[in-house]
Amino acid sequence: MPQPQQRRWGNWAEQRALRRLRGNGWSLLAQRWRCPWGEIDLLLHKPGRLLLVEVKGRRRCGADGWGVAALDRRKRQRLAAAYGLWLAAHPAYQTCSLELVAALVPLPPATGPVRWVRWG
Repeated sequence: MPQPQQRRWGNWAEQRALRRLRGNGWSLLAQRWRCPWGEIDLLLHKPGRLLLVEVKGRRRCGADGWGVAALDRRKRQRLAAAYGLWLAAHPAYQTCSLELVAALVPLPPATGPVRWVRWG
């Protein structure tokens, strides 16, 4: 489990990504939704569409490329299982198309825009 400061930075990164998405017309359905498979950072909705967002906050571009390396096959499988449980609990959204994106958020002192990576 992340240390309190790491969790605060993670929450900050999620809020930064969420503000941008809300500004683009997305409505929040779930934030930090947990299940035995893991956690869905952000799940948003537009008519007929769902957007599942994995948020990665980094202070610098290290060996994992601002968090891109963390988006491996195992992570995708866990997110798919978590999403399946969420969808079973919210069947009204079963007809929506799903898009997976990663929000790569620079943490202070780093500056720059959030980078969006489609994956899945």
